[in-house]
Amino acid sequence: MRACAADRAALAKMCDPRIRADSTLLDVCYAVCTTLERDGVTAVLTGGSAATFYAPEAYQSRDADFIVMKRPRIISSPSAMETLGYNERSGIYIHETNAFTVEFPPGPLAIGGDLVSAWETFERHDEQLHVLNRTDCVRDRLAGFYFYADRSSLRSAVAVARSGAIDIDCIRTWSERERELARFEDFLEELRRD
Repeated sequence: MRACAADRAALAKMCDPRIRADSTLLDVCYAVCTTLERDGVTAVLTGGSAATFYAPEAYQSRDADFIVMKRPRIISSPSAMETLGYNERSGIYIHETNAFTVEFPPGPLAIGGDLVSAWETFERHDEQLHVLNRTDCVRDRLAGFYFYADRSSLRSAVAVARSGAIDIDCIRTWSERERELARFEDFLEELRRD
């Protein structure tokens, strides 16, 4: 037990101070993405956490989902996640003091049958965050609605769409390829409501 406590104490000294018990999901996302990038790993924020990035007042995810796009052949040790105070348990990274978890679902980065090869990169002070662009984030949320009848995914798609400019024609074309034009009309109807 003493060795474990000593290891935790040493790790705590190495931990990035940006992730604390009161750090927001956005703080966690920026810290994780920046730390990974410094290790040569490019990871893109996706899923509900990307929806939270674009529409935090309407949707709050409890975890950050990153798809790894590029990884070096050799990864430094200790892992980037450990330096941030995270430990992996059954594929989920849990922070020693912060409630937000981090996951790395298997790639490729895709929305339905479409592979995604471009994303947005945002900067905040000395940090950066790679995230699905707003249109792809809407499509990603709609995928949950289309394929799993998840109404919360529809609500988050609408919130993201209302948060800024999207390419509605791209979403319509994708919806048609996915044979989901009827549910796309449901999305448009929700989007038009106050």
